[in-house]
Amino acid sequence: MRTKAAIIRETGKPWELVDLELDEPRAGEVRIKFAASGMCHSDEHLRTGDSRCRLPIVGGHEGAGVVEAVGPDVTRVRPGDHVVCSFIPACGTCRYCSTGRQNLCDQGAQMVTGMLGDGTFRFHDEWGEDLGGFCMLGTFSQRAVVSQASCVKIDDDIPFEVAALTGCGVPTGWGTSVYAAGVRANDTVVIFGVGGVGANAVQGALHAGARNIVAVDPVAFKREKALEFGATHAFADAAQAHEAVVDMTRGQLADHAICTVGVLSAEVVSQAAAIVGKGAQVTVTSVGRSSEVQVQLAANGMLVGYQRRIQGHVFGMCNPLLDIPRLLDLYRAGRLKLDELITRRYSLDEINQGYQDLDEGRILRGVVLHED
Repeated sequence: MRTKAAIIRETGKPWELVDLELDEPRAGEVRIKFAASGMCHSDEHLRTGDSRCRLPIVGGHEGAGVVEAVGPDVTRVRPGDHVVCSFIPACGTCRYCSTGRQNLCDQGAQMVTGMLGDGTFRFHDEWGEDLGGFCMLGTFSQRAVVSQASCVKIDDDIPFEVAALTGCGVPTGWGTSVYAAGVRANDTVVIFGVGGVGANAVQGALHAGARNIVAVDPVAFKREKALEFGATHAFADAAQAHEAVVDMTRGQLADHAICTVGVLSAEVVSQAAAIVGKGAQVTVTSVGRSSEVQVQLAANGMLVGYQRRIQGHVFGMCNPLLDIPRLLDLYRAGRLKLDELITRRYSLDEINQGYQDLDEGRILRGVVLHED
């Protein structure tokens, strides 16, 4: 079967649209016809070389669509089901899944190679070269063959463009506040970077009952959107935010600082550590450049003297099989804004324009709508 896809063939080059050959699903695998794919910054990190992966690769790791075919031994879904693809698979049986940590599933080991569980590929170009799908998915393709462990069945009435966002950005941001940071009622939370992930960290902090939710972003559009999503204050830089936090907490500083900027830097981590008080936590969600060190702090005073913590995580510490349906239930109940996250919709042919818009701060989240 042929499929149209956006791929990265060489670091630093634009996204390339190609026709690929797609194999049939093997044991435990599913072929999905994608209707929508979210445009996450993580895919752009691959293109720029900030993150490293096996090239060439089919981009896209936020996707929703319809199951077209299944291979032998598939029990989780069947043809005709509407599904979200989680960028972290959840096999259900490995050490981490069986102890309630699906976000650390062992099957995620092949995320940057795109190989499936048997160590082979399902995408091939016209010269016979194998291509992986980013996060074992490749949702920037009209169709893909993925592991059933990556599939989460959803109700048929959920719009695909909304559902696609719950494959990565929404749970990662929301879970950053609710699970990874552990925000509690009456806390003061400072969120550095309020794009597609940071806006959901705002929503997560609101859900958890934070009293003060402070958004920090140099882009005015994003600060305005952060206030719409539940932030109580918004500032253009860390200095302004620090002054306000000192005032609103009577000098105690924030309980949590969350880093959800587009590209993590040592400066942002330092600013986050400086804005939290005793016994507080800095939670790092952002991806930095592989060639740089982003966390470099003086232990005396900055960490030891104040008993501060730095927490990393995957997928907001969410469990895909539990939390994706949970977030969609909150959306249905009017307690989670998802439609409002989508600033613009693009065709697959417009993917380079979409990422230019993202890099220039004109959108929170773009969505690729695949043609029938």
